[in-house]
Amino acid sequence: MLKEERQSFIMRQINLHNKVLSSDISAMLSISEDTVRRDLKEMAEDGRILKVHGGAIGRSFHYPFNTDNTVYAQEAKQQIAEKAIRLLKNDMVILTGGGTTMIELAKRIPESLRATFFTISPLVALQLVEHTNLTVISIGGQLSKSAHVHIGASVINQLADIKVDLCLMGANGFSVQDGMTDSDWEVVQVKRAMIRASKKLAILSIAEKLNSSQRMKVCDLNLINYLITELQPDNHFLAAYQHIDLELF
Repeated sequence: MLKEERQSFIMRQINLHNKVLSSDISAMLSISEDTVRRDLKEMAEDGRILKVHGGAIGRSFHYPFNTDNTVYAQEAKQQIAEKAIRLLKNDMVILTGGGTTMIELAKRIPESLRATFFTISPLVALQLVEHTNLTVISIGGQLSKSAHVHIGASVINQLADIKVDLCLMGANGFSVQDGMTDSDWEVVQVKRAMIRASKKLAILSIAEKLNSSQRMKVCDLNLINYLITELQPDNHFLAAYQHIDLELF
């Protein structure tokens, strides 16, 4: 595989999953980790990605408020956000994760909505607090340098003390076979605590992420009430999800 092809593959994986590990790319492409590290170093020097321990993350994910950075599949994420808003009702207590789709949602919340939002993402909190009628509570702890959400025991303990009406969460990997998966063990533990704290769970994901799996399991699909993508619910691409017990938006 030519260097340009390798780097294009790496860039797509970063766009889809926000973060890649050198070891995973090495296995996917059957190349040495040294080759992957050289590619990541070159891509970082070109300003396309940011290197982190063991791999790399996308610039738009790390700096979502920087107008110089292009958010991957932004139009699709905006469509998802518009759909997700239909689940929000006055006086609800809502819990959110982080990520660029959640920021698009936070931008679009109607000014008339009265609700309480808990969030593990400082970036989402900053966007939510711009809305006059929202009460915004940030659940704090160690800040993940790659995921930009709070992680660790203090976050899990705080989540154990609340029960929310609805949890809005992004997915790193999502498939009928493996359920919802992620590549970061600390993030997996926080996501599991978020699910336990919620009466209902909505997953917001661009369709490209569906039918993919990461290394670590978050939950089975039977714990998920809503799957929100940019596609229409009857789209053939969603066929595998149309006959299981979750509502497609």
